[in-house]
Formats: sequence, structure tokens, C-alpha cells
Amino acid sequence: MKILFVIDSFYTTNNGTSISAQRFAGELRHRGHQVKVLCWDTPRKDDAEGMAENVSLTDGDFTTTKFNLPIFQPLCDKHDFSFAYNDKKIVHTACDWADIVHIFVPFGISIEAVNYCNRTGKPVTAAFHIQPENMTSSVSMGKVKWFNELFYDSFRDHIYNHVRHVHVPSQFMGKMIAERGYTAKIHPISNGIQEAFMEAGERKAASRKQTIASDKECFKIMMIGRLSQEKRQDVIINAVKYSKYADRIQLVFAGRGPEYDHYVELGKSLKHRPQFVYVGRDELINHLLETDLYVHASDMESEAISCIEAFATSLVPVIANSEVSATPQFALDGRSLFKPGSPKDLARAIDYWLDHPTERRYMEEQYRLAGRQYSLAASVKLFEQMLNEEIKEHETQPHIGHSYGYKHDSLMHRPHRIAALW
Repeated sequence: MKILFVIDSFYTTNNGTSISAQRFAGELRHRGHQVKVLCWDTPRKDDAEGMAENVSLTDGDFTTTKFNLPIFQPLCDKHDFSFAYNDKKIVHTACDWADIVHIFVPFGISIEAVNYCNRTGKPVTAAFHIQPENMTSSVSMGKVKWFNELFYDSFRDHIYNHVRHVHVPSQFMGKMIAERGYTAKIHPISNGIQEAFMEAGERKAASRKQTIASDKECFKIMMIGRLSQEKRQDVIINAVKYSKYADRIQLVFAGRGPEYDHYVELGKSLKHRPQFVYVGRDELINHLLETDLYVHASDMESEAISCIEAFATSLVPVIANSEVSATPQFALDGRSLFKPGSPKDLARAIDYWLDHPTERRYMEEQYRLAGRQYSLAASVKLFEQMLNEEIKEHETQPHIGHSYGYKHDSLMHRPHRIAALW
């Protein structure tokens, strides 16, 4: 099968959607499919190591140019995501190559791809990875309901109600879009984690000769994720100040982003200043194996694959119990949850697990076993079944019955009007 992935920024290792696209592409190729990517970017030197762990860099992708977003482009660059210029000729050529087209993000080239596929009778599916709240948080409007609903409505009207099948990374996200009138068949499929994380957890479980945490001079607490407002690394830094173990905690944040300078300054008040790392998969695993507790403080997530990677390596996670995040689903009991945005409640949860090393050791094993169900191979197999379902349905019904093209009375009647709000 010739599969085209449509995603504005593909070659980055600091964006969960891009990383998932890379890994799905690699696994699909391993299963014998041809996969090419329609995007604007090419591999950067500082991302080469991480990319090599996910996907081949030598495949002939279809590349447009970068769309520089007025006013907000510096912010996009800090998030390691930029929009692709909607070059219709390249988009059409890429779609013509494929047996089926799958889009990852609901912006200009994706809108064009969906409309072209529907006009020409090409099978097409979509994924809902990006919560509007993730974008609007970048301009401090992540909790402004009416503003977020504009994006949900626009994405629905211009992308998702023009395809038959939508991949969501969690039941939570499926529920979120179904409640907003998304009519496609929803396929909840985890983005999945690579075997390397599960293998590392197995090695850790087999050894189990580490120092009991309460006897350690310093505890290592880690979070993986872009350094951005909605990820709430600030809550973790402030929580340490309330912990009885404040003088013995070393924070490690894996990722980069626009809040780096703010978090460095905030961390200066701690005895052990936070460490900020940006590393490839193998070094990330080494960090996780040396970690005592994993914290995921994000206010909003469609899944948070990094949290799964952490507990699959045999770590207890402490997760913000946010109503607009899918990540609380991973908590095996209430001890792994804390009130979102509350440093004091997070400190309570941290102190509990550091106070009870024997319980933590037991739960590390339970979380490691729970991580087994999120293998990348299993997820891609389900994803492949979704593609085959679309192709089979397409044989008898080439078009899905919706009107095509943009709604001229809509806020988003041009492909890049969506981008212009970010």
C-alpha cells in the first residue's frame, strides 16, 4: 500500500504529533508499505539522532515551503512547529502518488489534501492529535471556552466531517470531538511506544538492586515535554518548595520550548537547580532508568505518550487530574493524581511516594506491566486496519456525501485563516 502522511512539520523531535508520525511511518514501512510524507521541513542537524531512531531520512518526501506566520512566527519557531505553504500543485502531486492519504493536523495543506481527495475520489483518513487548547495556551487563552470552540468548529467543518474515519489517541479525545458534532467513525488508538522503553523496564525489573529511595542523598524527579505554558513545568518547580524533601530533589526536564528562560529563572530558588536536557531516545531511557518519580503536570493532553514511556520503564507517574487531559486515564489509583495547577497538592503526592519506597517499588512493577498494552506495533496494526476499512468502503462509495470546498461564511474560509489565529 502506498500511504501519504500529510503533516506541516514532520522532522522535529520536540513535538508529540510529529514523533508519532515518524514512528508510525517507520513501523508501516517495516510491515511492507510505502510511506511518503507531505510537509515543509527537512531534518535538522540537532534532530538527526532522534529522527534516526524513528524513521528513515532518505525516503523521497513531497516538500513545500515554509509559511511564515505574521506576528506569531517567532512563537511557532520556539514550539518547533511551523506551517507549510499550501502549494496546490505539490499537494495534488503527492495525493496522486498515494493509494490512501492520511492527515495529521488540520491546517492549510491538509484542508487542500482532503478537498482534492474528495474531488478526485481518493481514499482519505484523518487524525485528531492537536487539541485547540494546546494552541491557544500559547497566547494565554487556553481556558477561554468560546475561543477554543471556534477551532473545534472550524476543524470539524473543514477537515473531520469530510472524511469517514478519524484516528484519536485516546477515548477521551474521541468523546471530546463526538460531543461537538464530529460525524466520522472514531478509532481510539494509542500512539504507542517503542519496544526499547518496555525492554528497559524489563531490565530494571530484573535487576531491582537499586538503592532504596529513602536512603538516597538526592531524588531525581523527571518530566518529559515541550517547555510551554500548558505543560506546567512551573507547577513542578514550585511544588518542590513545599516538599519536605526540597533539599534532596533534583528536577530534570526533557524538552525545549518558549518557557525555557522563565523556568530557568524560577528554578534558581531551589537548592538543586533544575536540569534541562534535549536528548535522543537512548539517552532519554538512561535518564528514566535513573529517575525515582515521574511527574506529568500538563493541563491538557490528547494522550501524553511521554508519560507512557516513563511508566513503561518502571516508574510511578504522578499526573495532573485535569478535565481536559487524557493522561489521568493512566493512573492506577488516586495516589498517582494531583489537583491540576496546585503545587501544594503535587508536593503532597511527591512526599507520599518518597515516604513509602516499598509501596512505590510495588507500584513501579504494576505500571511497568500496564505499559505493555501500549506497544507501537499493536497500535500500527490497528491503524492499518482503519486504512483498509476506508479503502474497502471507498470501493463502493468513492465520495462521502459532504459538500466540498470552503464555507465562505465561515471564519476559516481560507486555508491559512486557521493558522492566523495561532
